[in-house]
Amino acid sequence: MRIPAFIRYWTASATGSLGTALSTVAIQVLVVEVLVATPAEVGVVNAARVLPYALFGVFAGVLIDRVRRKPLLVWSNAAQAVVLLAIPTLWLTDMLSLLMVAGVLFVVGALSVLEVAARQSFIPRLVPRSALLSANARIDQGDTVALTSGPALGGGLVALVGAPLTVLVDAVTCVLGAVMNARVRVDEPALPRRPSAPSDVVRDIADGVAFVYRHRTVAPHAVSTHVWFAGNAVAVTAFAPFALREMGLGAVAYGILLAFTGVGGLIGSLLAVRAGRRLGAGGAMVLGVVVAPVAWGATALSPPTMLGVIALGAAQLVAGFGMGVENANSLGYRQAVTPDEMQGRMNATIRSVNRTCAVVGALTGGLVAQLLGLRSALWVAVALFVVATAVVLCSPLRSARHHAGTD
Repeated sequence: MRIPAFIRYWTASATGSLGTALSTVAIQVLVVEVLVATPAEVGVVNAARVLPYALFGVFAGVLIDRVRRKPLLVWSNAAQAVVLLAIPTLWLTDMLSLLMVAGVLFVVGALSVLEVAARQSFIPRLVPRSALLSANARIDQGDTVALTSGPALGGGLVALVGAPLTVLVDAVTCVLGAVMNARVRVDEPALPRRPSAPSDVVRDIADGVAFVYRHRTVAPHAVSTHVWFAGNAVAVTAFAPFALREMGLGAVAYGILLAFTGVGGLIGSLLAVRAGRRLGAGGAMVLGVVVAPVAWGATALSPPTMLGVIALGAAQLVAGFGMGVENANSLGYRQAVTPDEMQGRMNATIRSVNRTCAVVGALTGGLVAQLLGLRSALWVAVALFVVATAVVLCSPLRSARHHAGTD
């Protein structure tokens, strides 16, 4: 936090996370309550935002390793603001539909492909590699404060002005993020001109994929993360209709419930550096993933009573804690062991497959919820979280340590 460029970057990240937290509540309420979507339709809408990662993600990685990363951050933020304006505009003109919402989320997701890959690949240019764990922990802390306050604030805004207009606030935060990223002062190295024929692009993609899945510790980390994203997509798809319909929560109560995830995430991110230094990167990742099946199993068992609502809050707290501990350690570790010229492709490859798994998970979660019920979908998520934990426990990753070299 003594590095001015990092402070501006951190501010943009936290601001964007607040907007995302607001619009997450708004869009879920919009889809479930206003547009009266079925669980399967909720799955389709959730999949629309992450589908671009499956389609364009690896190409984004090649681009990020060929151009300066700061301009991509600025323009992707600004473009997302413009696209998000379509939801309140369509609503005000009485043209909003599930298909329109899915279309807007798809375009926002396509822009996020560039933004997120550039953002994660940009951090090693702002701080020394020895500070990557701390830098990612600080980012997580800002993000989780936003995640804590955002859902509750989002639920209140939805109750006050309606879900479509609440999305406007997310658009504003995208603009603020673009401004802050534009003010980041960093000397990005001049990049040599590289051939751009289709065969060269394919070769670059292949190099990135080979690096990820041949690395003795990055490979199991990637596979565990892929399975986790599938499980989380199943869980999130089932959770909104489960909380709003089966548990009978309103928009405000639902927002407060999601805020518990942020509280847990903040606690986890505050302890992430200590956990990483004491347990090692691998041990901290194990701690982060092992709590997920516990939290979502408790969710699946919660009865539609006040006691059940309290159990949901506790489960979200535990789930958030796991994500807070694991995220900074996994990001800091894989950034440290990856050469700078491979950062974009490494991040894009992992995130692309993650989001592809999330698309499959969202569609599967919606289908299982539609055919077998919401609780059955939650149990499918629990099973996937168990597999994600087992991958880490049965690999060399469990004993990985944080350092600045390659593993």
